[in-house]
Amino acid sequence: MGDVLAGIHATWEFESDSVLIRFERGIRTPKLFQALRERRVPHEALESVTLSPGKRGTVVLHAVPRPGADPLMEAAAGQLKDSGDPYRLVLPAERETLAEYYADELRAALTTKEPADRHLVAPPPAPLNFKAYDGKASFDGSKVSFRWFWTGASSAKWKAGDQRFAVSELSGVEWRSPEVFDGYLRLLRHGDHEQPAQADHDPAAVVFGLGYGPVHESLPFAAAVLAAVRKSGPVPVPVPVGRRDPADIAERIRHLGELHEAGLVTDEEFSAKKAELLSEL
Repeated sequence: MGDVLAGIHATWEFESDSVLIRFERGIRTPKLFQALRERRVPHEALESVTLSPGKRGTVVLHAVPRPGADPLMEAAAGQLKDSGDPYRLVLPAERETLAEYYADELRAALTTKEPADRHLVAPPPAPLNFKAYDGKASFDGSKVSFRWFWTGASSAKWKAGDQRFAVSELSGVEWRSPEVFDGYLRLLRHGDHEQPAQADHDPAAVVFGLGYGPVHESLPFAAAVLAAVRKSGPVPVPVPVGRRDPADIAERIRHLGELHEAGLVTDEEFSAKKAELLSEL
């Protein structure tokens, strides 16, 4: 190969052993794409390639990475919307024939659909940092630091003080999208077997809150930390935890009600989230 296919928000350059994805920078380009800038995806990192009709006279070329091959997608854990998927290239419908040609070329280069035993796509480079609702998270490549904000951090976090975690202490990362009501980034540590505290009381987690911790900052951060952890050994599959404390559920519903009364949460969002919280009792 060695050719270029220019789409909306990104350009794919087809090389002999990989696809170089270059993301545009502009007002309409998703912020996650702008933060990533470019990514080189080896053919061996891909599981499948499809071409399907898109919206409003477009077609979508979609490459699906093998499980475990890309730290970004592993950290996202299926939470990205289609518009924020860096493996989707949206093209004008008149380029469908050309896109089908490249899709066939890519399919011929695929090797296996089995989960990867290591990351094959490079993570976003450190240093990285972002501001969450209750603190600032920083990663320099070898350690993660949380510095709490007096305006948002819980008393439990103030009591614990600012935190620093060496990569060697960690077994994984749990990322819950900022686009949901109770999003957070939590560091999983070796030897943690008990049910973890809620993220707003856990010194190993930062919570996003409405309007904080946008995807384009927190997800690359989570991916970079996860990749560093994986270098020292496999990441264990998270074990589902037990039911939440009823008092904590009541407090979260109260807080949700305050957001609803302030107009920050719609009626539909309030009802759906309240039902979700009650189901955890």
